[in-house]
Amino acid sequence: MSTTRTALRRAGAGTALAAAVLLAATAASAHVTVHPESYPKGATDGVLTFRVPNEEDAAATTKVQVFLPTDHPVLGVLVHPQDGWTAKVTTSKLKAPVKTDDGTITEAASQITFTGGRIGAGQYEDFTVAFGQLPDDGGQLVFKTLQTYSDGKVARWIEQPAAGGEEPENPAPTLKLTAATTTAPTTPAPATTGAADTSDSTARGLGIAGLVAGVLGLGAAAVALRSRAARP
Repeated sequence: MSTTRTALRRAGAGTALAAAVLLAATAASAHVTVHPESYPKGATDGVLTFRVPNEEDAAATTKVQVFLPTDHPVLGVLVHPQDGWTAKVTTSKLKAPVKTDDGTITEAASQITFTGGRIGAGQYEDFTVAFGQLPDDGGQLVFKTLQTYSDGKVARWIEQPAAGGEEPENPAPTLKLTAATTTAPTTPAPATTGAADTSDSTARGLGIAGLVAGVLGLGAAAVALRSRAARP
C-alpha cells in the first residue's frame, strides 16, 4: 500500500508540475503580436495584422490601443473595418518631415484605438491595418499596445525586447525591418536582327543566283535547238 501511495503522490506531483509548465507557457505566449514578423525597409502597400488574445478568464477585452512610432513613421495608414469594433486613428505632426514621391509628409498616424467590441475568454481578435510606406531606416518598429478589460484591468504591452536578450514579461509587438529588396535589371537578350538580316540577304542572293542560272540554262537550250533545226 505504501508503494502504491508513493507512486500516486509522485504521479500527482508530476501532473501538477506539467500543468504549471503548460500554464506558464500559455501565459507567456498570450501577448499582443504583429504579423508578419518582418518587412523589408521602405516596403510599400502592405498590411500589418495585430493579434490580440484574451488572457483573462473572468473578463473580456473591450479596448485596444496601438501606438505607432513617429520617429520612424508609418505612412498612409488605413484601418480595415472590423465587425463590432470602431477604429479611431490619431495623427501627430512629425519632428522631421518625410519626403516622398508624392510630396513632403508632415503628419502621420501615431495611435489607433479600437473600441466597442469584445474578446471573450479563450478568444482572440485580428486587427488589420494597411500602410502606404514603411520607413527605410532603423532595424525594427515597436508598436506599444494597451489592452483594456471589462473589469478595468489594463495589460501594458510596452516593453521593448533587447537585442539578443530574453523576451521581456510584457513585450510590445515588434516588426523587424530587413534589408530592402532590389530587383536586378533584366539583361536584354542579344540582338538577332543583324543575324536575321544576314541570313535573309544570303537567302535572297542564292535565290537570285538560281534564277540567273535557270535563265542562262534556258537560253543555252534554245540555242542548241535552233542549231539542230538548221542542220540538213
